[in-house]
Formats: sequence, C-alpha cells, structure tokens
Amino acid sequence: MSYSESPLPNQKPDGTPYRIQLDDSILKNQLDPLAFEVLRHGGTERAFTGEYTDTETEGVYNCRACGAELFRSSEKFHSGCGWPSFYAPTKSDAVVLLEDRSLAPRIRTEVRCASCGSHLGHVFEGEGYDVPTDQRWCINSVSLNLQARASNTKPGDS
Repeated sequence: MSYSESPLPNQKPDGTPYRIQLDDSILKNQLDPLAFEVLRHGGTERAFTGEYTDTETEGVYNCRACGAELFRSSEKFHSGCGWPSFYAPTKSDAVVLLEDRSLAPRIRTEVRCASCGSHLGHVFEGEGYDVPTDQRWCINSVSLNLQARASNTKPGDS
C-alpha cells in the first residue's frame, strides 16, 4: 500500500485551486480510514478487495470525497487487474493527470479528481486491452461511490 504522510495539494499542477476545497479534518470523520488514506494521501487498496472490482451494475461512478461525476459503467471493463477498470472518464476535464515517480524508476500516471484533487488511481496505456482508447483507468473502489441507474432510465439521462 503506497502512502504519503502529507496530504495532497489543494491546487492543480498549473497552480489553480481545485473548485472544491475539502477540510481533511471533517472528511476524516466522514470516511473510513482506508478511503481517507487513498483519497487524501494517495494510498492504494489491496487488489481484488474493492466493492466495485467485479460489479456490473449500470450507473455513474462519483468521487467519494466530493461527489463529482467521474466514470460511467458503460466505460467499465473487466481487466483482471484487481481494481475497477475503465477505458475513459465521463469527460476529459473530470480528472487531472500527474506524473507519479513514487515507484522509481517506474513512471506512472496518477489520476485525481479534477473537482477536489482526491487520489483515484492510475491510468495505463498500450496494454492491448480490446477497448476503444487502449487505456486502462485503474481506480480504487474506495475512491468511488456508484449511483446505480434506475431501471427505467437510459445512461446519460438526468
């Protein structure tokens, strides 16, 4: 489990503040310890333990810290990696990507919520999955809340 003692920055890599500024002392009391560690300190849940790894429920995946829409079930696929995998976020500006050198010399691309800056997981490219983007957005279940689609609506309906 990767972990940083210091909280994540409250601004994007370009220096602009995140739209939603979270109070970590309040959030720590609202989340379970693992979700707080992952979301606010960049930790990782153990593979194959997450609530959404194998779910096929249709709906929208929101940031557990701030509620922003991040992913849709229509872009979720089974990669076998042990974490929920998506081939794209809902919108290109739903997430922020950062270079992650925490496993140097291996360089990864970290995925954070563009609204509040919470850590979600990592995105990988060129692994050969049969998906439209050739990307695997490997996201911690504890970073997400699934809003299940009502049985009488279609994806994208509000």
